[in-house]
Amino acid sequence: MPDITMAELTLTPLEQQILDTLPPQKDDLVQTLLAWSSQNSSSHNAEGLTAMRALLRRRAVRLDASITNYDLASGEYVTSAGEKKIVSYAPALEITKRPDAPVQLVLTGHYDTVFQKDFHFQTPSYVDDNTVNGPGTADMKGGILVMMSALEALEQSPHAANIGYTVLLSPDEEIGSPGSSKRLMELGRKAHVGLTFEPALPDGSLAGARKGSGNWALIVKGRAAHAGREHHLGRNAIAAMAEFVVALDGLNGQRADVTFNIGKIDGGGATNIVPELAIGRFNVRVKENGDDGWVTEQLEKLTAMIDEKDGISAELTGGFTRPPKPMSPANAQVFDWVKQAGALLGQTIKWAPSGGVCEGNNLWAAGCPNVDTLGVIGGEIHSDREYIKLDSLVTRAQLATVILLKLASGEFDAKACKSLAEIGQTEKGAH
Repeated sequence: MPDITMAELTLTPLEQQILDTLPPQKDDLVQTLLAWSSQNSSSHNAEGLTAMRALLRRRAVRLDASITNYDLASGEYVTSAGEKKIVSYAPALEITKRPDAPVQLVLTGHYDTVFQKDFHFQTPSYVDDNTVNGPGTADMKGGILVMMSALEALEQSPHAANIGYTVLLSPDEEIGSPGSSKRLMELGRKAHVGLTFEPALPDGSLAGARKGSGNWALIVKGRAAHAGREHHLGRNAIAAMAEFVVALDGLNGQRADVTFNIGKIDGGGATNIVPELAIGRFNVRVKENGDDGWVTEQLEKLTAMIDEKDGISAELTGGFTRPPKPMSPANAQVFDWVKQAGALLGQTIKWAPSGGVCEGNNLWAAGCPNVDTLGVIGGEIHSDREYIKLDSLVTRAQLATVILLKLASGEFDAKACKSLAEIGQTEKGAH
């Protein structure tokens, strides 16, 4: 099917009727969001995640779809004692409808937040009539509501049967999707197009190209000793870690758009003991797929430098969990659809590259073209100043609905877009 230009694309009377059903739902959407924001669902709060999943299931029943808990793969975590521990994650919530339809979509979101259950920021409050400050309101419980509202609206279209979908709502996105990444890859391989509902940028722009990301922990072990009586017998793990940290930070600027960030150091105790253990946790961001090999080489060199010290051992754990997501021709096609859909609604859609990462990176790694900031408009996420603009619950739901309606009608050709992505992946592999 040839591309539909913006001049040719229009809304049918029925499609406009469908869109008109969304504004009256605003009060219900706001009240639901306030309840969801009040439920702590930190990535590490198993009880809170269970409660949040129940709230999501209650809302998802409206979709008349198959709703299941999807058990995620376990992961590994380095404790503050330097021990590698197997970690289990809460289940994802998976919603499936029409799995045999000719066009398959994957829609993703996460129901975990960065706010621990003992953090002071736990309840939403109004800033003004159109702004609520609350945990997860923008990132991304509001986005999940936008997604579900659009999927409900889709069912009013006579073309709805042309589209099948799987929704994956994960509990571990804020910690890098260690458990859900495998499932994201599986769904991305099967789907023609992916839609992710992370929040838009504060001005309403979408994130375009995204960097890749990885997380590591370096375990440094030395030898404890009395700091006064037998200092010479000790081997200071913190001093060795400090040398590693300085060298790691020195890698910044050596390769374009590659950044290294030390986030946390554990270790030590009483000041009269030579510390025998230090754990350094850090993140690396890369722009190009080829950067990961260079990063790995540098990290191995620095680890070996520490490991060769007398009485010191160093072990590097972790790795890249999300590859870069470029503005490839296939991804650009999906963004163009969003722009066309916005134009029909009088919304000007722009995008900008982002150093942040999300599940859209994982979907693209599986060969699934996608757009990943279809959620609400808000800002200052990951802080106690996080906010949402309440009118965006409706406007972004309308935007997502238009995209779904045009995918269902075939005016947005999902199969051709997937083929374009496959060609690009093949050419990348050839190089």
